[in-house]
Amino acid sequence: MYSIIKPLLFKFDPEDMHHLFIKLGKGLGSNVITRNLVSSLWKYDHPSLHTTVGGVHFNNPVGLAAGFDKNGELFKILPSVGFGFMELGSFTGKASLGNAKPRLFRLPEKKTILVNLGLCNIGVESAAARLKKEVFSIPTGLSVAKTNDPNIKGARAIEDYAKGFDTLHSIGAYTTINVSCPSSVDDNTCTYGNPEYLPKLLKRLDQCKHAKPVFLKIKPDYSLKDLDKILKIAWPYKWVTGFIMGNLRKDRSGLSYKSKLDGWTKSGGLSGLPTKERSNRLLAHAYRKAHKRFVFIGCGGIFSAEDAYEKIQLGASLVQLVTGLIYEGPGLISKINKGLVELLKKDGFKNIEEAIGSKNGLT
Repeated sequence: MYSIIKPLLFKFDPEDMHHLFIKLGKGLGSNVITRNLVSSLWKYDHPSLHTTVGGVHFNNPVGLAAGFDKNGELFKILPSVGFGFMELGSFTGKASLGNAKPRLFRLPEKKTILVNLGLCNIGVESAAARLKKEVFSIPTGLSVAKTNDPNIKGARAIEDYAKGFDTLHSIGAYTTINVSCPSSVDDNTCTYGNPEYLPKLLKRLDQCKHAKPVFLKIKPDYSLKDLDKILKIAWPYKWVTGFIMGNLRKDRSGLSYKSKLDGWTKSGGLSGLPTKERSNRLLAHAYRKAHKRFVFIGCGGIFSAEDAYEKIQLGASLVQLVTGLIYEGPGLISKINKGLVELLKKDGFKNIEEAIGSKNGLT
């Protein structure tokens, strides 16, 4: 059905369509009848997909990445679609309207979306008011980022992160610290994912109360040398459970369609296929270097069970997607999970946990 209506939907503005699907998802999630109907269409469960990560149980390893449900409105319907977990946000210390429109551009032939939303969201206080009394049916992470405001910098930026963490960490199953948004007004070299600035942020967050797993979300554009620095910086902080690898791709060098992207906007980052090779490279390297210390969540370029399985075999304990959902439709989640079961059987693995890192060159 989605393949039939997609050509029509893609004739309209991407952000308008996104808001339409948010409203539709909220409606479907509002009562048990529609939730059960959606579950009957798409939800799939198999014991070989069950896994425990950071002390949290997941019925399957496929999750929704942050950036799709920016204001935490779809948590009642996403489990029915078949996700094993979901990540809401990113939420910032202050509410933000984001960047000027247009700020979302599709490029279907390249399986990517140019995202320049600028962390538009309701802010951590409104998010906490909306979510703190909810009981989530699947593990739910809340992503925290710095408010998209050039006047919030230095010590104020760090306190903005701390406010977000303190406000949201008690909600959900885990917290993500997004230090890699490519569409904020901050210069890319001054984000707190930069090895020069990350120590200051982690030192401040070390003073916060840590009761649940915490992940750092980093960009796929890092060199392996910079990644080694980041792993070393985070290593002493025992409350850092692991990393999400990775966020949107900001670097457009080497892309044959760079001029087209620049014609839309020179800001923002690319999702989907252009992130796959880079994020997989970082994932494989980080797993080899630090799998005994950190847990890794693979994100970027997942459009099939094979894509998800590749990340798992490179070292991901869980995987996340957004762009695949937009281009392939909600049925993709069950397709991935069913495909993973078959791939595990083919390789002789009893469960997902046995497959993690199995093709990373470790003995």
